[in-house]
Amino acid sequence: MKYSNAEFIFPEELLRIIQEYVQGELVYIPKPKEAHLKWGEKTRSKSMVSARNAEIQSLFRNGVSIGELADRYFLSCESIKKIVYKKN
Repeated sequence: MKYSNAEFIFPEELLRIIQEYVQGELVYIPKPKEAHLKWGEKTRSKSMVSARNAEIQSLFRNGVSIGELADRYFLSCESIKKIVYKKN
């Protein structure tokens, strides 16, 4: 999070209104709710994990053991169980 001087950002009238509430302090101004991204949307991580999990589920249905999947994907057996037994 970077620091910005309010004098250079806000119109003078708005700055005076803000100064009625706070002066000389740092104030965090959050993004609007609709601007928030969900986990993995910016980096495609979510789609990559979903594709990996679908592959794990398919291999499990085709007879690959939980232990072998854990070794192959560098995950714990418990993580593999959560993936293969997850109810859609």
